[in-house]
Amino acid sequence: MLGLGIKGGRNSPFLRTINRCMQFRMVHLDERDHVLLARRKLPPLTRGQVTRLPEPLQLEHREWQHDPAKEDERSKLRARRLALSLLELGEDVEGTERQLHRWRFHPLAAREATAWAWRRHSEANAAANAWTPDDAA
Repeated sequence: MLGLGIKGGRNSPFLRTINRCMQFRMVHLDERDHVLLARRKLPPLTRGQVTRLPEPLQLEHREWQHDPAKEDERSKLRARRLALSLLELGEDVEGTERQLHRWRFHPLAAREATAWAWRRHSEANAAANAWTPDDAA
C-alpha cells in the first residue's frame, strides 16, 4: 500500500529494517492479525548502546540526557495541560507539582508547568468572577 515492495526476499532493505526494529523491540508483529505494532515512545539507550555511538553523538546524548532545557515542546505542552487540569479539578499548587513528578516530568518542567497553569487558572477564575449577566447582552 505504501509502495514499499519486498522484492529481494528476506534480505530486502525494507525487511532488514523491520527485522532490526523487531530485534530492538521497537515494533512487534502480531501474527494472528497480521499487523505491525510500533512503539510511540522508545526507552532510553542502555549504557552499552551509548558507548557504541561515535564520540560526538555520545557527547550530544549526554547533554540531551542532563539538560532539561532541551525537553521537547510536546512534553512541555503536555505538562502544562495536565497541570491546568489538576488545578481545575481542585488540586493545590504543591499537589499539582508533586503529581507531575510522579508522572515522571523533570522537576524544573513540573515547576514551570505548574506556575503557568496557576496563572491561567487564576486569570480564568478572575474573569469568571467578574462576569455579570449584563455582559451577555
